[in-house]
Amino acid sequence: MTQKLWPSLQALWRSVSTLFIAHGMKLLVILVCMGTGMYLARFIGKKVLEYFQERSDQHMISIERKKRAETLVRIFVFCCRITIIAIAVFMVLEELGIDIAPLLAGAGIVGIAIGFGAQSIVKDFFSGFFILLENQYRVGDVVKIGTLAGVVESINLRTTILRDLAGVLHIIPNGSIDRVSNMTFGWSRAVVDVNVAYTSNLDQVFSVLQEAGDKLCQDPDFKDKIIEPPEVLGVDSFSDSAITIKVLIKTQPIQQWGVARAFRKQVKEAFDRSGIEIPFPQRVVYQREAGKFSTSMTPKDTSWTPTETSSKSKKKSKRKKEKE
Repeated sequence: MTQKLWPSLQALWRSVSTLFIAHGMKLLVILVCMGTGMYLARFIGKKVLEYFQERSDQHMISIERKKRAETLVRIFVFCCRITIIAIAVFMVLEELGIDIAPLLAGAGIVGIAIGFGAQSIVKDFFSGFFILLENQYRVGDVVKIGTLAGVVESINLRTTILRDLAGVLHIIPNGSIDRVSNMTFGWSRAVVDVNVAYTSNLDQVFSVLQEAGDKLCQDPDFKDKIIEPPEVLGVDSFSDSAITIKVLIKTQPIQQWGVARAFRKQVKEAFDRSGIEIPFPQRVVYQREAGKFSTSMTPKDTSWTPTETSSKSKKKSKRKKEKE
């Protein structure tokens, strides 16, 4: 058995030796170039992302920035590794005398088949990559995607995960996102509409609103959340029973709702002190009894509702009296 196997091993060794002598140096150079290329890809990827991090917004938290950088580096290095390895394999095969044309044709066909079969997944990955690269929104931002709105809990190459105010978790494929409204990018703004009666003195109302805003800016709980003092824009619209005045307050990200609630509380207290009326809809009801009208007012509606006793009901009451 050993005598039969030994000649085969000798022949294999001679073939390997001949192959190494003929192509060994070129194969070694290809492998060294492949390793160098993979190292350079990782090095360049880190440097490029460090540059983008230095130019990114200062309000981004460090943990989020680190996660974003690591994700982008991993994607970049993975793509470069796949490309370099594929090129190196084809170069080795060509150096060994193997025809790579059929392999290239087969790889092209397989790539087309995968592209058609998984185009939605590929679209999701490309969209997720550019969302992360362009820093469109981050974990913790409040965004609106289509008809869904909520806090971003997670972002990856495949999906974006939102949680709305009711606690419902929404998982959105990145490829289906065509428009995003970020309500907390850099800074936020509270938009408050204040309604006053038509009999109010508007100059007094503007002064009271500005005083309420200045008082809110001095509040220890809110002064760090407000970037600029409230701005009273003036009369915004006329409704059936009120004049609407619009007020804008520039705040830190995600603080606009809390600041708006606190400002409304200050406005209510200031209006009560100044005697400024906050109107509410009313309804006037007319009632006729035995040829006489009586009126009464009830809130919550502005419609006029007449009521009167019908002739049939009068006849019925008359018959009851006759029977008695």
